[in-house]
Amino acid sequence: MPFVRSNAVDLCYQTFGDPADPAMLLIMGLGEQLVAWPDGFCVDLAARGFHVVRFDNRDIGLSTWLDELGDVDVPALFAGDRSSVRYGLSDMAADTAGLIEALGLRRAHLAGVSMGGMIAQLVAVERPDLVASLASIMSTTGDRTVGQATLDDVSVLMPRPDADREAAIAADVSLYRLIGSPGVEISEEDRVGVAAAKVDRAYHPAGTARQFAAIVTAADRTPRLRTLQVPTVVIHGEADRLVDVSGGRATAGAVPGAELVLIPGMGHDLPAGAWGRIIDAIATNAARA
Repeated sequence: MPFVRSNAVDLCYQTFGDPADPAMLLIMGLGEQLVAWPDGFCVDLAARGFHVVRFDNRDIGLSTWLDELGDVDVPALFAGDRSSVRYGLSDMAADTAGLIEALGLRRAHLAGVSMGGMIAQLVAVERPDLVASLASIMSTTGDRTVGQATLDDVSVLMPRPDADREAAIAADVSLYRLIGSPGVEISEEDRVGVAAAKVDRAYHPAGTARQFAAIVTAADRTPRLRTLQVPTVVIHGEADRLVDVSGGRATAGAVPGAELVLIPGMGHDLPAGAWGRIIDAIATNAARA
């Protein structure tokens, strides 16, 4: 996979489809690598007439790891001490904007899930010249009164630094049983296979912690979202336990002219049964650009 230099980090990326088609940049969520965008999803999206680009955010996957910045003290962070926060979502948005420019794109359609939706929102706010359309998926505005997890313990999001391969795979499987779409039949073999592919490609708990700190210390984006003039669709699963659907409703309510697409039974993942609705929503919104 190729790399580009952006905002002082090297970003690993991969493309699908015809480079002559409009670019569709996919931005992944907390601690997730580009492979968390399923290959089949990317192929189907490219078939709708897009040059699809997926990439590893900073500090995760094969992109630059920033261990020299030091670790985040997660317990202190929950107690209100922000002294160990190493970078913010705006830094990650600058990475994304730099990627668009480094690839020689005049503009790109953006689709981001969870933290990736937050990053996409910021790119649209801070670099509107680079954004053709915005799809914010299973994300929120940063307003702490909406989009909060209904999990008993959000610490399950933090991979263990001392975990061996088997423990890391088991933890990922358990996490997606908890936050994934209820009622979606996925074999244990498939769950383990997906988790193993991610762990074997790159396992970097410290990067996940630094990204988490960027999320929890981010300012409410609502006032800035009200200034957006880019075609926007907000997509959210009604069964999302990690980012409550109120976050999606608030995002759509903040962005002028945004369309809200709610998917019954979808949790905090991209189940194959929902790909058609998600891709249709993304493509229809992009056509408004």
